[in-house]
Amino acid sequence: MTMSHLAFLGDTSTGSVDSRLAEFFDERGRLARMYGAQYPRLWKAAHGASRGGKRFRPLLVIRTHDELGGTNPTAAVDVATAFELLHTAFLLHDDLIDNDLLRRGQPNLAGSERDRARAAGLSERQAALWGQASAVLAGDLLIHFAQSMIARIDVAHDQRTALLDLLDESMFITAAGELADVALSIGLHTAELPHVLDMTSHKTANYSFCGPLRAGAILAGADDETLSLLGDYGNLVGIAYQLQDDLLGVFGDEAATGKSSLGDLRENKMTPLIAYARSTSSWASVDHLLGKPDLRDDEAELLRGMLELCGARSWVEELIAAHIGDACGLVAASALPTGLRDGLIALAHSSVERVA
Repeated sequence: MTMSHLAFLGDTSTGSVDSRLAEFFDERGRLARMYGAQYPRLWKAAHGASRGGKRFRPLLVIRTHDELGGTNPTAAVDVATAFELLHTAFLLHDDLIDNDLLRRGQPNLAGSERDRARAAGLSERQAALWGQASAVLAGDLLIHFAQSMIARIDVAHDQRTALLDLLDESMFITAAGELADVALSIGLHTAELPHVLDMTSHKTANYSFCGPLRAGAILAGADDETLSLLGDYGNLVGIAYQLQDDLLGVFGDEAATGKSSLGDLRENKMTPLIAYARSTSSWASVDHLLGKPDLRDDEAELLRGMLELCGARSWVEELIAAHIGDACGLVAASALPTGLRDGLIALAHSSVERVA
């Protein structure tokens, strides 16, 4: 998804969120100087980890607030920034779980800190431990401050409570999805399609779409019916978004995605794409290659070819189209303001018409 494709968000500047993030990280970095030389470096690295993303989560908060007639732009920016901090934290922890040292084509926080430790003369084991510890602590800190930022916004008590409950729900459900993802990948949980689809919904849809949309609506004083509608829409689009991400993780152009197209196959990521393939009789001939740590390019091509041949790729593509169709139908039949209704329909399509 690129900003040029996000018609719904295209005329919304990311400048206010970027400025708030810079203000936050500068303040934390200054305070960190009181606690040794390494701590300010950790905050600088965390700030770096927050750069370069699509920013669509915070922009969903702001644009929904504005389209629903919200009158508190300062609070909207703070809540939007909190969701971006939460997203950055999840990426830091997710990369650790997946043993990834790259993000957006560059060394991630764990990778860059590992490299810095190696350059300082530490052993491979010590350097790896330093990188891992840095990523864990940075993620933990950002989760805390996402909560703190929302707790301090200047809104009515019931709105603040609703927003904190929403953030709590996003964190709770996302952690459940992440845990299920690992359980499925290592074979601790049976990889049946309903379970895998639930994991997809829990891991991405709630905090990426449902949460930001509903947060903007809460700030605008929207009624329960609107909040429910936005939650249902967000879940449908969020699942489609993750399914497209799964396709890109295997079939995508590495130059565009910034990630290896071998990673998901080597890690035995139990996505709906793979779960469907494993339910077919033809997959057995290549199943031994899935999860192979040293999977070669030619072996990956065999897996991709079988994903096409067994119908898994086309099934996922049809599932994406069905979710997007349902989401657009839900919004088209609603009483949402015209600008928000049209924007959400455009967003649904652009979220899966992407190469990264």
